[in-house]
Amino acid sequence: MATQTLAERSETLRPTGLSPLLTTAQLMALYGVSNWTVNEWVKRGCPVEPTAFRGRRFNPDAVRSWMAQEAGVANADRESAPPAPEFVPSRRKHSA
Repeated sequence: MATQTLAERSETLRPTGLSPLLTTAQLMALYGVSNWTVNEWVKRGCPVEPTAFRGRRFNPDAVRSWMAQEAGVANADRESAPPAPEFVPSRRKHSA
């Protein structure tokens, strides 16, 4: 059997209402991140699908939703943070 792309697998599973599950390596390739980054996402709450074997599987739709939620939280934190102090250059002369 030939290897299918994520789009092909998604299309094959669409009539069943399922979506393909990704391995850690596939998630890394999809987002262009390292294994360390994926591990950090999981620590912060990235959804992982249960499996009957060792290893993680990720539902790409659930990961996208989680990332959008995380981005919303980060933006809300940024908006509620006090404004950064303005940069005021020093008037002292520096010796060369």
